[in-house]
Amino acid sequence: MRKEILLSDIAIKGGFWAQKQQMCKEITIPSVYSQFLASGRIGAFDFSTPYPENRPPHIFWDSDVAKWMEGACYQLIKHPDHQLQGKVETLIDHIERYQAEDGYFNLYFQRVEPQKRYTHRSKHELYCAGHLMEAAVAYYELTGSTRFISIMEKYADLIDRVFRIEKSAAFLTPGHEEIELALFRMYYASKNEKYLRLALYFLEMRGNNEIDFAEQTENRAYNQSHLPVREQREAVGHAVRATYLYSAMADAAIVTGDEKLKTACIDLYRDITRRKMYVTGGLGSTPVGEAFTLPYDLPNRTAYAETCASVGMVFFCFWMMKLDPENAAEYADTIERELYNGILSGISLDGSKFFYENPLEFRVSDRYRNTSTTKRDRFPSIARSEIFSCSCCPPNICRLLPSVEKYIMTHDMDRSISIWQFADCEAKTSEWSVTMKTDFPVSGKVKITCQGVKRLSVRVPAWCRSYITDTPTREENRCLVFDNPETVSLNFDMPARLVSADPRNADCAGKAAVMRGPLVYCAEGIDNENKVFACTISRMPDFKEGSCAEFGIPTISANGYLRAEGDNPYPDLTDRGIRCRIHLIPYFAMENRGETDMVVWLPIGD
Repeated sequence: MRKEILLSDIAIKGGFWAQKQQMCKEITIPSVYSQFLASGRIGAFDFSTPYPENRPPHIFWDSDVAKWMEGACYQLIKHPDHQLQGKVETLIDHIERYQAEDGYFNLYFQRVEPQKRYTHRSKHELYCAGHLMEAAVAYYELTGSTRFISIMEKYADLIDRVFRIEKSAAFLTPGHEEIELALFRMYYASKNEKYLRLALYFLEMRGNNEIDFAEQTENRAYNQSHLPVREQREAVGHAVRATYLYSAMADAAIVTGDEKLKTACIDLYRDITRRKMYVTGGLGSTPVGEAFTLPYDLPNRTAYAETCASVGMVFFCFWMMKLDPENAAEYADTIERELYNGILSGISLDGSKFFYENPLEFRVSDRYRNTSTTKRDRFPSIARSEIFSCSCCPPNICRLLPSVEKYIMTHDMDRSISIWQFADCEAKTSEWSVTMKTDFPVSGKVKITCQGVKRLSVRVPAWCRSYITDTPTREENRCLVFDNPETVSLNFDMPARLVSADPRNADCAGKAAVMRGPLVYCAEGIDNENKVFACTISRMPDFKEGSCAEFGIPTISANGYLRAEGDNPYPDLTDRGIRCRIHLIPYFAMENRGETDMVVWLPIGD
């Protein structure tokens, strides 16, 4: 079975992802900590300090900080920093000091409503516990110390007793899935099968018990409680909860060999990627419940496409690569789509500001519509923020960027190495080493040097129509296979191209998007005379690549037409407009130069 490579055994050395990781190290992790400190999240862990009047800890603050801690630990594995580690240690000190005698820890319920532990399924207790467990595992990977993981084992033991053994809580499964996948990580780290049993129990009970049904009488699909997990075949409800649940389901199917669970995971993946995913990898097409809707209901202007959902999809696909190895290349394609589009769009180019939602179309005028409503549930914000009241996305990026190496390659016990993502990096164990040199995604050129490797497998991306290699190879399951390799040079052709949408996707009817390799591009008003909605793109675009200086990736221009504005709102269609060049930038770089209109899908003009 393919195994992930430890973060201590692989490092990105240069290129695109080195720049992103440097940004995360220098700006993002410190900035998110500062925002969490200013908002009271960090201080809430010190129970000796009263919280401000009328500002008690929120029910999900534990999870926000825990994700930051996890990301900080991944960062520290590669870049020791006494000051950063001190912040992590201080938080662990507080958790250890204020953990209840029976193992319980929760900022809100211990400090605000201690008499209501485990009485509200929707109040994130188990969700917060899960993220703290993941942070504890990351700390263990960093230090080898069992200090934090022992604290969380005590908490997990309490949860096991209350939920699985005594069934004394007011509900049986979490309202927000997360603890399931965290318990698998606890099991792998501690080898204690108690945590495996508890993870499987939560999965088995979901959508399969009367206690939760009584507590949640309506809209059970919102948190995937409408059916037992083996019977779920369509992605429904809150997109982040869904991807976290599906990740745990895939992990469970790997551990247990449960074929029905495997089939459910494959069907859920296909439902998402074939019918409910934006071209950017965005998931969740409505702000109402931050949820999946109907097949092919993918509006661009009001897309929700939460950053956390794209992070969750990476987790799901990573486990699917192990569960369904014959189709691993397809799952890696989806990870690639998420990494370069759905996730990176969620963070500003300078690493300090974020999008919670990632629509595929912005109109500056929509900002004024939001002011006339009491809910921000119609048009996404056009400006990035340093923090949100519900600030789950920034720390999710904090933990994804420093750990992106784990998605690059896997290995088998027989010294077989599989490369799934392209990055300038080096992986090394006592038995083998692999060095990959590339400027991807600027170009598709990749050079791989191996020592002690018996078999090298390299994914051929789905977007690649042709490639060149100087080494004898064969293709298996859309991967190039090299036996006893020493040096392998590859060049994946990655010209800009037009892509269309399924005709059932009504919002994209008669439109095309521009992609280059895995990257989706967009047109912003600032580059197009503030008239992107007057532009149509030619079927013969004659793409030209521009400078990489501003975004680290080439810009693109294409032939198009600019329709004239006038006094008649509905003139006869007599011509296509005047010829023009449409200027496009990588989608992940959108809205970094001030508020401006933006569009991914352009009408086809000829």
